[in-house]
Amino acid sequence: MPGLLRGIARTAVVAGTATAVSNRVSRRQAGRWAEQDAPPAAAEPAPAPAQPSSDDEMSGKLAQLRELGELKSQGVLTESEFQAQKSRILGS
Repeated sequence: MPGLLRGIARTAVVAGTATAVSNRVSRRQAGRWAEQDAPPAAAEPAPAPAQPSSDDEMSGKLAQLRELGELKSQGVLTESEFQAQKSRILGS
């Protein structure tokens, strides 16, 4: 039974990560297409990047870390698996 739960947990983590990456790629592509469609600005400085996108990214990472912590506390993930996934999420 623990093997089944571990497999389900891994699938959930991978699916969550894939969704986050997919959303980020979609936002990036939409931004590029908007730049191509917009007329060129004459000597106007570009606006500062919007803060909510980094907040969205950070909240997504926090949610994934919470989920990992819950899976570890339930015994689904081992310490080494937890550390590996945590490092992947944090990008370090």
